[in-house]
Amino acid sequence: MSTTPRLGPVPQRIAVDANQVRRLVADQFPQWAGLPVQPVANGGWDNWTFHLGSRKLVRLPSASEYAEAVDKEHRWLPALAPELPLPIPTPLAKGEPGAGYPYPWSVYQWLDGEPASADRIADPVRFALDLAGFLAALQGVDTTGGPRPGQHNWYRGGTLRTYDGQVRRALTALDGHVDVNPAREIWKSALDARWDGVESWFHGDIARGNLLLDDGKLAAVIDFGTCGVGDPACDLAIAWTLLTADGRQAFRERLSVDDATWARGRGWALWKALVTCAHTLGDAGDSAASALRVLDEIFSEYAPGAVITPKP
Repeated sequence: MSTTPRLGPVPQRIAVDANQVRRLVADQFPQWAGLPVQPVANGGWDNWTFHLGSRKLVRLPSASEYAEAVDKEHRWLPALAPELPLPIPTPLAKGEPGAGYPYPWSVYQWLDGEPASADRIADPVRFALDLAGFLAALQGVDTTGGPRPGQHNWYRGGTLRTYDGQVRRALTALDGHVDVNPAREIWKSALDARWDGVESWFHGDIARGNLLLDDGKLAAVIDFGTCGVGDPACDLAIAWTLLTADGRQAFRERLSVDDATWARGRGWALWKALVTCAHTLGDAGDSAASALRVLDEIFSEYAPGAVITPKP
């Protein structure tokens, strides 16, 4: 699940509480009216998420921009699920505005698991291979009629040039705080790496919060709000944000990623890391430290033996 806002202008979010969710469920799905409603801990940014009993969850978009994904998920998740080797969310019902809440919303089957993190992954190479196998299967699904990049998914699957202005502004802000010269070179390499135009399905937000573990193994993939059909390079960013060096190599080999696609994937990871660093400049929190670690991973893989670290 996305636990931070999409980079760029932050949508105006609305608040939702458990009593409001109870009213929505009772009014529209009375068969579930007796089930308890409790907020999900760290339930995400794009959606407010609540437990509905022990085996269901309610997801309510937190802003109009995020509500665009509701119909898409109800249309496409049932079509994608049979083609994939791991569980993905199963929509059970689609709700309508009501009880003072203005957007469509969803009831899903609950998926067990804990969000992936480096310390929870039992075997980093096995995890990388399992994730690559999932993405390979997703990329193999028929794209006919699939949603192309647009506002509904923040232009994932489209050109990196959409974010060139953000990256340039971040590099200007970070100059003197990190070594921006290698970052400029890597970004240019990503922009120059051409896509062959062969469309495939992508998830759009393959990140640790959307990868669930069971006993340290990849068990499910959630939050398809940014999914679509286009250039799948955006799904490669996880190679630098979570995978180990050995895992990254295994991941690339399993997916048979060519140099140009790998460069674009690196660009997606770099974009998010740079903008996060710029937004958290001067902070000592986890987000700032994590973004700096990602920059080090990106640059050390691009130019072995070198790292991007804060200047004194």
